Amino acid sequence: MLGFIWADLRRHWAGVLAVILLIALATALGVAVTLGERAIRLGSARAAAAFDLVVGAPGSETQLVLSSVFLQPAPLPLLPGRTLAALRADPRVAYAAPVGFGDFVGDDPVVGTTGDVVAGLGGLAEGRGFERLRDAVVGSAVARPIGAHFKPLHGRLSEGGHVHAGIAYQVVGRMKPTGTAWDKAILVPIEAVWRAHGHAPHEDGEHEGEAEPHTEEAGHADEAPPADEAKPAAAPAGGGFAAMAAYVEPGERALPRAVDLDRPVDPQALDRADAPGVPAIVVKPRSIADAYKLRQDYRREGSLAVFPAEVLTRLYGTLGDARTVLSAISAGAQALVGGAILFVVIVHVLQRRRQIGALRAFGAPRSAVFAIVWAEIFAMVGAGILGGFAVGYGAARLLARIAGGAGGITLPVELKPSDAATLGWLLLIVGLVTLIPAALAYRQSPAEALRS
Repeated sequence: MLGFIWADLRRHWAGVLAVILLIALATALGVAVTLGERAIRLGSARAAAAFDLVVGAPGSETQLVLSSVFLQPAPLPLLPGRTLAALRADPRVAYAAPVGFGDFVGDDPVVGTTGDVVAGLGGLAEGRGFERLRDAVVGSAVARPIGAHFKPLHGRLSEGGHVHAGIAYQVVGRMKPTGTAWDKAILVPIEAVWRAHGHAPHEDGEHEGEAEPHTEEAGHADEAPPADEAKPAAAPAGGGFAAMAAYVEPGERALPRAVDLDRPVDPQALDRADAPGVPAIVVKPRSIADAYKLRQDYRREGSLAVFPAEVLTRLYGTLGDARTVLSAISAGAQALVGGAILFVVIVHVLQRRRQIGALRAFGAPRSAVFAIVWAEIFAMVGAGILGGFAVGYGAARLLARIAGGAGGITLPVELKPSDAATLGWLLLIVGLVTLIPAALAYRQSPAEALRS
């Protein structure tokens, strides 16, 4: 019987292949939606797990998390330096590290921060941490070797950004893989970013009115407007310190400027109440209770404290709604394809009445005819469903790799026992539905079939 089924399928190979492909594509759509949505949930949750608490200026909680955790540039308002100093001095805080952004090297963001973030994200795979202001630590996915030198762009080149002509960093370390957007980031001391944008912290012996020394370079000696004409410009899309750099103090020259980055990193620069502002601060509380108390204390006028996991939960709600819509579209497509294929199969069975009648006339029992028709149809539809799961899984992995590569986040595409249960239920439903055309063949009389 199996040889007869195989020969029959080979004889109608074109139609069989078309049916399998239609079912596979319809099934793959639903599988890709399910696995893709799950990968986004898992990947974003794992990326946010390294950040217990984020403090920023009042505004959008979602944008604060997207900018600080996922390094998506946006024009965030700045927190005053006294907030950073207060958090660093708080006994409930294991560490509080600023996050300053707005500069890029190619498509890799340059993030001003401290060595605490490097340690909090898993530490170094090679090299060393910050010692001087020109030192840079790159993420595991950044294609720059130890010892490489680079000049950052103020904003993206595609958005009209320009090179900081007076700033040059050297790669001294590489972080371990984290599976987060920070794998594609270049970390530098926050003080270097402050100085690059003309907002260095005041040190002993310095006066508030003093400016950094400037070096005029060809084509870059743009004069600042007079004091009565200096106005804040619209914040560029780079956000963070890009917004800070849009303000030019009276008497200062516009960027770029020559900055001395050979001086050692000064941890005390972050503890001064008059330190420059920062777009966000990532906080590591000493305990869960401290985390909730800190969030309550800093959810007030002038600051905003959020748990990234909480914000992601709300985003998951929106994502879940989108998944519901896509799943409904996928189910509708599968139902339409299934109905159309069932109709074609029934017509095909009716057209094979003479063949079925011949089988019956040569002595084949009704049960054998029933089994042949049912097995052929189930083989086609079952192969389509199995192929659809394979295609959907492959498509989900490909999309996760593309999306994860663009955002620097590892999106894990994983099959779970529930997926096997779904596959089993689908095959069971197919087995039941294919009983319809098999029953039609079973009821045919051989004499009537031959006369037709």
